[in-house]
Amino acid sequence: MAVPPHYNRGVREDVVRGGGLLLSLLYAAFIGWTYVQQPQTVAHVTGGLSASVGAYRVDEQAFADGLAFFKKDQFVEARAAFERADPAERDARTQFYIAYSYYRQGWGRVYSDDALFAQGLKRVDQAIALAPNGRLVVSDPDLKMPSADELRAELQAGLERDASDLNPLRLLRERK
Repeated sequence: MAVPPHYNRGVREDVVRGGGLLLSLLYAAFIGWTYVQQPQTVAHVTGGLSASVGAYRVDEQAFADGLAFFKKDQFVEARAAFERADPAERDARTQFYIAYSYYRQGWGRVYSDDALFAQGLKRVDQAIALAPNGRLVVSDPDLKMPSADELRAELQAGLERDASDLNPLRLLRERK
């Protein structure tokens, strides 16, 4: 069997080896990224990869649905819509609204729901971590606490127990 005159076995072998090396390095980088990020779901993986190349976008329709539920004090429904809008949990503004919904649902004149406040604190910390320079301010005139730092302080104070919890004037306070 004769080899065609334009076929160069050495070049072809080098191309195959180089391609294999490139694929191996890309796979190793993906494994390293997965180890560092530790994504919990496939949505976290795809969202993290798309965010790393600047292609991640929030579903604006689902976000608008969540905002409408939030303004009607339907916080469980609002969180479901916000989580649909940001399945990879990569958008600071969406995570802020999820944290705020935990605050509003867990707030009470006599006592606050510690479980909801703890989940809200986790989400607001995540929002702060995602925000540029760790500072997040949402421009929504309906919010009494437009910054993530204010929300974090309020959630943290709600989780603490001290003598001020026994103050009867506490019954007159307003939800923020």
